[in-house]
Amino acid sequence: MAATPLRAQPRSTVPQQGSRPGGRDVNQATAFVEAEVRELRRRATAVAEPQPEVAEAPRRKLRLAPPVPVSVPRTPFVVFLIVVVIAGVWGILALNTKINENAFKIGDLQKSQNDLNIRQQQLEQFIADKETPGNLAAAAAMLGLSDAGSPAFILLPDGNIIGVPKPAQGTPSNASQP
Repeated sequence: MAATPLRAQPRSTVPQQGSRPGGRDVNQATAFVEAEVRELRRRATAVAEPQPEVAEAPRRKLRLAPPVPVSVPRTPFVVFLIVVVIAGVWGILALNTKINENAFKIGDLQKSQNDLNIRQQQLEQFIADKETPGNLAAAAAMLGLSDAGSPAFILLPDGNIIGVPKPAQGTPSNASQP
């Protein structure tokens, strides 16, 4: 609190009487001075005494301010969510349809693969039957080929002959004649 300046009251308010040159007598001057001293002491004590201060409110702890409310209309957002959900459902249905369609194609391809595997096994069995020695001899006889008998071998490094070479027996085939 700021101290107020101490001033004496103006002289015009003090009655002027008595024999003194200022118009006051001693009793009046003493009473005036005593009143002034009392007033000054009262002001001094008022300044020296701590004034009862207004109790400050306890400081509140700082906390995060809540976010500013967004004033976006809800209707477009709800429409957007519905569109997203519908598009997701359609996408899942399309994906399921393609998966099922491919499952049927895979089933058809597996069936044709089984048919081809059976055909391959039949052809391999047919070739194995035709490669047997009895079937080869019969096919050679039909073509006019004859059995050569046991063969003879020539060793190349030294020219030695192993076995006895003899010509084939039988009639010559039509393929051997010019």
